[in-house]
Amino acid sequence: MLTETVNEREATKAETFQKHILPSSMAKMVWILGAILLACVILAACTGALSISLRELWQIIAMELGWISETQVEEQKSVVFWVIRLPRVCLAVLIGAALGIAGASLQGLFRNPIADATLIGVTSGASLFAVFVIMLNVKYFGMLNELAGAYGISFVSFLGAACTTLLVYQLSKITSDGGVATLLLCGIAINAFVGAVTGLMTYLADDAQLRNITFWNLGSLGGASWTAVMAVAPFVGISVIFMPYLSKALNLLVLGESQAASLGVNMKLLKRQVIILATLGVGASVAVAGSIGFVGLIVPHIIRTLFGPNHRTLIIGSAIAGAIVLTLADTLSRTIVAPSELPIGILTGMLGTPFFIYILWEQKRKRL
Repeated sequence: MLTETVNEREATKAETFQKHILPSSMAKMVWILGAILLACVILAACTGALSISLRELWQIIAMELGWISETQVEEQKSVVFWVIRLPRVCLAVLIGAALGIAGASLQGLFRNPIADATLIGVTSGASLFAVFVIMLNVKYFGMLNELAGAYGISFVSFLGAACTTLLVYQLSKITSDGGVATLLLCGIAINAFVGAVTGLMTYLADDAQLRNITFWNLGSLGGASWTAVMAVAPFVGISVIFMPYLSKALNLLVLGESQAASLGVNMKLLKRQVIILATLGVGASVAVAGSIGFVGLIVPHIIRTLFGPNHRTLIIGSAIAGAIVLTLADTLSRTIVAPSELPIGILTGMLGTPFFIYILWEQKRKRL
């Protein structure tokens, strides 16, 4: 009897997905988004204060790989590409993928379309610890400064993201049964508290500290380097590789926690896996580039609209689409007010807010 009920539920779920998924297959989605991402990467690599043509770009890469022995491209352009522009593009791809995949998985875990890493304290925790270090100028952390050097803020920010997320998770277990709803409420409470402490420290900051705090909170990829790329890549890589394996469990969670548990989903393990993987990617990203909003919130909505709600396509599609969105946003931020640079957090906020409102209006219109 139980087996029949389970089969009926799975069949109902499959039918529900088939009504929403576009004819595009997983492979077709990856090819389409992959081609768009490649075009965006080339555009970002060629665009900037020092313009590089496609022919010059090919010659720079071919020269480095030893395919040609000489080139007519200026040495300055080659240096700009390898030392400044390419690491920045790589960092944008990694951070965009981390934000996109975290948003898709957390929306699935909380069964809430407006959930993202902010709700479990990742962003606020990283911001609080970064502000704390800026306020103390790291001079009281001799050992940290000696070990991490210029990456002291990044290291402490990641630590803050991990600690805050752990606090939210433990608090949800102490105050209740550790369910998804309790986790969400604890996240809101801790976010409010952490935000208040951050605001207090900002209020006490002097002018120089306030300027550093403001620029860090606005988000920027201006400090991109190969060292930063190598620091973020392992964390994002783990999240991107292992998160898709949770898509089947997240699909079953659509039916509800108790139903998913009855179908064999270990809810306690699933929550831990999703939160840890999301914190790894987003925490490392926030630590390097500061707070960048709306990417993790909007990108899953776009992929869900185009390719359906199946988490198998949603998680992978959100990772690629997040990389596309952030690469384009970064290219725009460093060219729209050239030779200055607009903080990328401002740009994603200005473009993301009306787009998100449009998505909500479209969803309401379809329900009517």
